[in-house]
Amino acid sequence: MIISGRNALVTGANRGLGAALLEELLARGAGTVYAAARDPRGAAHKDPRVVPLLLDVTELATVKAAAERAGDVDILVNNAGVGGAGSLLTADPERARAEMETNFWGPVAVLRAFAPVLARRGGGAAVTVLSALSWAAMPGAGSYSATKAAAWSFTNTARAELRDQGTQVVGVHLGFMDTDMVAHLDVPKIAAPDVARQIVDALESGAEEVLADVPSRGLKEALAGPPKGLEI
Repeated sequence: MIISGRNALVTGANRGLGAALLEELLARGAGTVYAAARDPRGAAHKDPRVVPLLLDVTELATVKAAAERAGDVDILVNNAGVGGAGSLLTADPERARAEMETNFWGPVAVLRAFAPVLARRGGGAAVTVLSALSWAAMPGAGSYSATKAAAWSFTNTARAELRDQGTQVVGVHLGFMDTDMVAHLDVPKIAAPDVARQIVDALESGAEEVLADVPSRGLKEALAGPPKGLEI
């Protein structure tokens, strides 16, 4: 896909990877870039190509309204996500349900709404930002891992279902990224602009998966081994 002149929508565009993706798409010559967020005021940008847009992935009315407003989208990036619900065995189950609403049902709702838009535009592309924790067994992060594993499964089936309409479906996996979500963790982190660059590279090359760093590549390989190899 040639990015120049293409219109894109990025959820969770007001910070972190979403903000980095805005900059990368603009640098590659994108046309309109819809900066979707729960509070679009936080997605204001000096570049006139950026259009702040209200979109809460857990509120279907805002998802539907966004699809109607942004009916010229060629590239959809499901980036919005939350973390921190903890263990599925010991933590508050209501927090885990809320995490699943955002990280799994959110991308489902957004892609359901925008798949017809992409079809009308000739197919386009849909990106889902996942995690190396889609595959890892990390004590204390069972809820987040489950949401991303479910989103990975959905991404794979969506890829098969949307192939006939010509939509490129990209799943993005990475370990820890230098954003607010993991600012409290003293671990090696990949920079958000680096991940954004790899995502847009994948769009341009026609790739279906991004393994952005060493942890994601190692865990993908470990899937072929015993379950203990997925523990971190």
